[in-house]
Amino acid sequence: MNPTNPFLTKFATSIVAVLCCFDRVIFKGHLPFGSDAHLNRFVDRVLRIPRKDFLPFVQHQSDELVAHAKALAEQHGAPYLYLQGRQRKEDLVQQTIRDRRLNEGLVCVLCCQETCRTVKLLYGQGRPRLTFTFRPQRVLYAYWLDADFGLRYVRLQTWFPFTCQVYLNGHDWLARQLHQQGQGFVQQDNAFTQLDDPARAQQLAERFQRLPWVKLLQGWARQLNTLLNQEWLQGQGYYWVIDQAEYSTDVLFRERQALAELYPRLLDHACVNFQAQDILTFLGRRLHPRFDGEVLTDCKKDRWPGARIKHRVKNNWLKMYDKFGQILRIETVINNPREFKVRRRRQRHGRWQLVWCPMNKGVANFYHYRQVAQAANSRYLEALAVVQDPAAAYRQAESLVRPKVQAGRSYAGFNPARREDVRLFRAVLDGAQTLHGFRNADIRRTLYGEAREARQRRQQSTAVGRLLKRLHVRGLIAKVPRSRRWRVTARGQSLLGAMVRLYHHGIPAAA
Repeated sequence: MNPTNPFLTKFATSIVAVLCCFDRVIFKGHLPFGSDAHLNRFVDRVLRIPRKDFLPFVQHQSDELVAHAKALAEQHGAPYLYLQGRQRKEDLVQQTIRDRRLNEGLVCVLCCQETCRTVKLLYGQGRPRLTFTFRPQRVLYAYWLDADFGLRYVRLQTWFPFTCQVYLNGHDWLARQLHQQGQGFVQQDNAFTQLDDPARAQQLAERFQRLPWVKLLQGWARQLNTLLNQEWLQGQGYYWVIDQAEYSTDVLFRERQALAELYPRLLDHACVNFQAQDILTFLGRRLHPRFDGEVLTDCKKDRWPGARIKHRVKNNWLKMYDKFGQILRIETVINNPREFKVRRRRQRHGRWQLVWCPMNKGVANFYHYRQVAQAANSRYLEALAVVQDPAAAYRQAESLVRPKVQAGRSYAGFNPARREDVRLFRAVLDGAQTLHGFRNADIRRTLYGEAREARQRRQQSTAVGRLLKRLHVRGLIAKVPRSRRWRVTARGQSLLGAMVRLYHHGIPAAA
């Protein structure tokens, strides 16, 4: 995280440390059987068995996997449990760890019935055919306490195509790295409430995406899936992708009281001011007329601490919440990486060039996940930098309301209780203008819409120019050098942000 981020600079006296780290990460391994045609060719030409015999063959392989899982649990002295109905596996696993007083090794093996992608036999013209579908099957979960990664699990579907899933947590991995290097820390759940050396912790956290993931994942999968060693799979291994990745930025405050006073205002500001354009900007996108999807914001304040706001763009999320009343966490959750663009080498017109391409799910793109998520968290924090204790801004409101005289000319004041003036404040504070500033035309479209007639557009542009001049003489906006753009000054962000919040929250409450 850039230490010059306006939010970190503004609240530097209240902040102890900042840590950017992967949190929850889910990998998924796929065997190379992507389509029905490929599956049928494999059965006909590689296995050389009738298609009607493939399901009994798969049933035998499924029984082998379950038998191996039971033997693995017995070998490590761990319980093997068959679960029916809805169960909270995490609670069961944590209770097992406490009962066994376990520090390392296999915790337990769970077998559950779940609906997953598998195969079925259909009648075909001349001969039956195999096709992929979703059906209930036995699914194995092997939970391990790893010396390097902490609690992780391997999930294996016992029916063809034997898809594998691995879960782990980046904060647990970092805790073990800190412990191995003798660094002092205090960990609660998946967060650090104390770090003796935050800079060293950040250096270690940045190693996570550079680990030999394919080798690690393949080794963990082979512990549970013994079929990978059988001849009929011809030595096929899994192709590993990142199914879900959470990347968090934790801002650790010195005192709980400091965050307790600030956090409600951060929630209110995000609810009131962050619109669809802002959320897309945080995620490195812009609102395009052909954008096909939803941008939703969900805020829950029913628990303190623990209140949170979540912005969702299609299947990717951006969240803010407090941990234990002491940590402000900004978190980007990536489920669909192709919504992000990254620079990659591609051959264009016979030459290799760096071009912008959709980000892929393969584990080779792990460092891209960190780049785009860290940038999103940083933009979100920067947009929150306008929030502060509004008391000081209220005392400055007198300069906003009274006329301002400059060079013998008087400029009218603003009325914070007037809807039109508040719309102007919100327009210049719009997060979409943060990176490049705003023009007269941007504010004109926001306030008046797009006029069809040129004469009307000129009249509106002149009116906006007068409004911007009134803001400028008060030092609330400043000209971007060598351009026709304006930017909001630090004083403008403080004062105008307070006035917007007062209008939306103070006035209705007093009505």
